[in-house]
Amino acid sequence: MNEFNLEDLKKLYVPASDSHKGENGKLLIIGGSVLFHAASLWSLQVASRIVDMVFYSSVPQNNELVEKEKAEFRNGIIVPRNKIEHYIEEADCILIGPGLPRENGVEEGDDDTKELTEKLLKTYPNKKWVVDGGSLQVISPEILPQTAIITPHQQEFTTLFNLEPTAEHVKLMAEKFKITILLKGEQDVACDRQNSEVISGGNAGMTKGGTGDVLAGLVAALYCKNEAFLSAKVGSFINKKAGESLEQKVGIYFNSSDLASEIPVMMKKLLQS
Repeated sequence: MNEFNLEDLKKLYVPASDSHKGENGKLLIIGGSVLFHAASLWSLQVASRIVDMVFYSSVPQNNELVEKEKAEFRNGIIVPRNKIEHYIEEADCILIGPGLPRENGVEEGDDDTKELTEKLLKTYPNKKWVVDGGSLQVISPEILPQTAIITPHQQEFTTLFNLEPTAEHVKLMAEKFKITILLKGEQDVACDRQNSEVISGGNAGMTKGGTGDVLAGLVAALYCKNEAFLSAKVGSFINKKAGESLEQKVGIYFNSSDLASEIPVMMKKLLQS
């Protein structure tokens, strides 16, 4: 299995100087719950710094939180759940799952994650999807469209495929279902049906809750204007390098919001070097 190649950074889409609003990526995020309100907000936080437009759809409590933060998310649009299909059509990519409850009815007002995820994946199989978090824990892999990137941690991989989370199994499942898989861990493993790479780096500070939601938001933002395997492996690499940069400043004592804010700094450094 190959190691990440720095030359791949040069393959990323770069907005043209004369581009207009909306031309450099539109991302829809479907996530969050009454209990896990922060997860989808971390995805939103990092994505809003990369793409032109983020459509955000969560439970009412989370939508209200984002409304209060409109000064930061100027290009964000709050989308009620009953209107998401219009925005799916418009979006370049959809991220589903961060903070969605693993079980139906965890709290009053929550979605049935399995029903919501499977309905949308079946209805829009040709859209670009990044599937993360709660969605990965309740669906069957057969429902995943070939356009999907999934971003499981090790237990989510085992739950989804009933296999140990090894590099060999990641490659086998990517080939079997013709999807792109980014397995998160001390070493991330990125595979699609033809390619496989290991991405090393990071540190113990990145074990904190929410760092995976930051990564999912980053990968989805990149996927808006890049192909799937490139988005997965480059997103992993940038995420780990941002964590390493934070370690130099504060040791392992940083949180997911710190990581989301460090990613644009690291992207500038990597993409201009």
